[in-house]
Amino acid sequence: MDQTAEAITLPMYDGELGVRPGRAALVGQLGPGELRFTAGGVTTRYFVDGGFAQVRANTVTVLTGSAKKAADIKAEDLTKENEKAAALPSTNGVERASRQRAQQRATAMTKVAAKVAGA
Repeated sequence: MDQTAEAITLPMYDGELGVRPGRAALVGQLGPGELRFTAGGVTTRYFVDGGFAQVRANTVTVLTGSAKKAADIKAEDLTKENEKAAALPSTNGVERASRQRAQQRATAMTKVAAKVAGA
């Protein structure tokens, strides 16, 4: 997407980060969650599945393995994500960590979809 934004809110791994024009440069790690893009007074919400964000010279670049417009997330998508997470094994530390990340992703996707459904 190549648009001029009034504000962007990024889901960083340790909380949200608001970005407005003139923001100092940074590179940060994204967590699974909601990316909000406000332009022309209209806010569009996306679910992003982690990745990285760079802010430089009034340009925000987001690198993520998966992004979906919140309005396009369907109930069956949420069911699939929760079922996938629940089906993962958790017999050792690596598997437990992988399962926990999948559960966090499913929870974050559910929260993003609920915000659009409730609007």
